[in-house]
Amino acid sequence: MAQFTPEAGEATVPVPAAAGGGPLSHAIFRLARLHRMFAGQLLRRIGLHPGQELVMMHLWELGPQRQTDLVRLMDSDAATMTRTVRRLEQAGFVRRRPSPTDKRAALIEPTAASHALRHEVERVWRQLEDLVAADLSASERADALLTLERLERNLIQAAADPAAHHGQ
Repeated sequence: MAQFTPEAGEATVPVPAAAGGGPLSHAIFRLARLHRMFAGQLLRRIGLHPGQELVMMHLWELGPQRQTDLVRLMDSDAATMTRTVRRLEQAGFVRRRPSPTDKRAALIEPTAASHALRHEVERVWRQLEDLVAADLSASERADALLTLERLERNLIQAAADPAAHHGQ
């Protein structure tokens, strides 16, 4: 197993020999871990945790939503969304109000306080983007985005037909 040092600008998580058959997958793991870490640091400064800003982005763009709609939009689960909405509500960024069309449902809506937060969230996302793509040209950024979207499509297709990939 090779050791990597942050000073050398290389991976900070050693690549175990067992991951040798999946170097791309291990690189994605490392990238996602670091991305979430930096996002968390930046978001904590404005009173949010990773993922909460994505819920707020949907609410700002789409307006009030049922919690079940947020689960679908975020490809989340009900328990996680319940915790997220509760925390956002406690922070004063969302409120619940009865749905005018479904008496059993509540709508989650952004508050005035959250609208003031929007500029900070946008700033954090620009800063995160600058950190991720610091030394990439515009062309390299476009190529990276296309590659990431292609990898995502591959996994979406695999999730849609798990039997086709079982046992490979």
